[in-house]
Amino acid sequence: MFDQGPHVVLRRDGVCVVLKTPENEMPQVEYWGRDFGISCDEAGLAQLDAMTLKVTPPREKPDAALRPSLLPQGAEAFAGRPGLEAYRGVKPVFARWTKVETSVTHEDADGFGTSIAIAAEDAVNGIRLELTLALQHGGLILITQTITNTVDAAEPLTVNWLESTLPMPKRVDTLTQFTGRWPLEKQPRTAALPSGSVTRECRHGKTSHESPWMFIATNGQPKWSEGEVWACHLAWSGNQTYRIDNLPCHEPLIGAGELLGPGEIQLDGGESYTTPQVCFSYSAEGLDGMAERFHTWLRGTPGRVDPAAKPRPFTLNTWEAVYFDHDEATLKKLADRAAQVGVERFVLDDGWFHLRRDDTKGLGDWVVDPAVWPNGLDGLAEHVHRLGMEFGLWFEPEMVNLDSDCAREHPDWILAAPEAVPYREDVSYRTQYVLDLANPDAYRHVHDQMAALVGGLGVDYIKWDHNRDVTEPVHDGHYGLHEQTLACYRLFDDLKREFTGLEIESCSSGGARTDAGILQHADRIWGSDSNDPRDRVDIQRYTELVVPPEMIGAHVGPSPAHSTWRATDLSYRAAISLEGCSGFEWNILECSDEELASLKAFVALYKELRGLLHTGRVQHADFIDPALRGRGVVSADGTHAVWVVATTTNLRDVLAERLRVRGLDPNRTYRVRLRDEVGEPRWGWNTPQWIAAARNGGFETTGSLLEQIGLQVPPLWPMQAVILEFEAL
Repeated sequence: MFDQGPHVVLRRDGVCVVLKTPENEMPQVEYWGRDFGISCDEAGLAQLDAMTLKVTPPREKPDAALRPSLLPQGAEAFAGRPGLEAYRGVKPVFARWTKVETSVTHEDADGFGTSIAIAAEDAVNGIRLELTLALQHGGLILITQTITNTVDAAEPLTVNWLESTLPMPKRVDTLTQFTGRWPLEKQPRTAALPSGSVTRECRHGKTSHESPWMFIATNGQPKWSEGEVWACHLAWSGNQTYRIDNLPCHEPLIGAGELLGPGEIQLDGGESYTTPQVCFSYSAEGLDGMAERFHTWLRGTPGRVDPAAKPRPFTLNTWEAVYFDHDEATLKKLADRAAQVGVERFVLDDGWFHLRRDDTKGLGDWVVDPAVWPNGLDGLAEHVHRLGMEFGLWFEPEMVNLDSDCAREHPDWILAAPEAVPYREDVSYRTQYVLDLANPDAYRHVHDQMAALVGGLGVDYIKWDHNRDVTEPVHDGHYGLHEQTLACYRLFDDLKREFTGLEIESCSSGGARTDAGILQHADRIWGSDSNDPRDRVDIQRYTELVVPPEMIGAHVGPSPAHSTWRATDLSYRAAISLEGCSGFEWNILECSDEELASLKAFVALYKELRGLLHTGRVQHADFIDPALRGRGVVSADGTHAVWVVATTTNLRDVLAERLRVRGLDPNRTYRVRLRDEVGEPRWGWNTPQWIAAARNGGFETTGSLLEQIGLQVPPLWPMQAVILEFEAL
């Protein structure tokens, strides 16, 4: 019965989860939120039951479940979207657990666990479910489920969906989600929490520019620095479903799961399907606290590069410098110029391989084109390495052009139904198709050609692109996106395992594949194809709700920007680039001596500050003026911080707001410096008094005053930024 059975209390890094575990029933979450010191004593937890149950059992019996379980089902009298939908033949499968076992992992001796594993058997329908709910370092919750067909029946077990949910308090009334386009990703949409069982799906075959990306629930409008947040993110690079169940009889549920295609998961006896991880982040400190849990977890995942051990290189990528116009002599000159200004990684983008003079040919043939590179890429790679830089190379391993040797020789390797090739003439699909990496021969072809180049040239870095949607992905006659996504992950891992030190960036027409699934295989993502800092300042601040800044490529391009044709000062472009992993997307051979001096100063500033920028805690200011952006990074010990305060348009008022700097030691004195090495920011005729000292050795004040009162922001002109450094004395 729902009201019976012992409790399990999980606790870690400021987050607490309390579960009720009735005998042979799926456990329910009674509480998920701030760790306020709740006891694991059953007598005390009985009080929690009494305070939260909506009826008095056993005399009163509700018409709906007392609480939805971790896998809410109609059999529990739950009328929302079920956690599992499955069938055999034409017969629906409604899970009724005949045996449920739980085990708790404890990391210390205080009696509190950090994870719970649940094994549930349904002897009637012949299914087994294994569910793990684990609190990670930093307090992020990960839920993973595996369903197994335990019987050999005439009909396989077909799984339509298997999703994970957690409950939120009734006071939650606002939902923030995302949309976007190329090249304007991560655009938030905040509205009232919808009533009923509501889903939002993404069917692009990848995370996509317009993905929901996250569901963020709050009481009122979300803030960066304060307020409670309950958030959900699917760590998966294929199709997605996000869900809210806001029903009159229950606390609201928030959750997500893989959006499976028709008949995609059909399990014969003994076969299993494992869901992607679903991430849940609670914060009592606004969006910044929510994001910190993601950052802590991702920074600690296996295989991640520690930026303290290997600082994130300053990169030059050649795409906006030369596009498809490859010339060895010119590119060597570009590498020389890059090394002169301090660049540490030189990446040759699209255009180097067989037939690749434009975007209509060559994908799938990962061999150097002798027509453009008669001496191969060896000379350029050696030249870059002699200059002391890493050498990077662009690939699009999951794609193929029909005008390629690969497609001509192996048309059956295309991930599509035969009747879908060629596609309709009035749609471009970027003139490319998806290569079926779940086909072992296609996988081997791509892997071997890439490995030959990585090993032969000493490639240090791969820019891995993915430029079209995956529609109608037919593999061996059935829907194959799940297998395709796993094969992509496997190719990342195989290459990195074979070539020690190789790093891979995930790009997808910019920021269309930036989820926590790909980030467990890639070393960084490309935030957007827009290098316009006006757009980038918002794209980056919402991308880093999940992604740590050192894993977000954020380059400085020319002015005007190639994506918007908007002109901006170099000082503004550089300041916004500092908020990620900096680099150039620019033909710097065209720069003047004055510009080159500024670029060299910017690279030096990045190298000086990156030890903090790529390891500290990210914070944002809750400015009221819609034109202002404030974003900072503070060290773990509170002795060092860097903030960028920027405008996107005209300030609303004559008197701007003050920047309050959180996370410093209130009892220490700090030196505040305005870092204007890349160029002086511009503002109106009034200058706050503290700035003169900040420009000449430093303005000194206490951490307490900086947090409680704050610094008066100067009346910045549109699209200007100040870089402020705070150091404890």
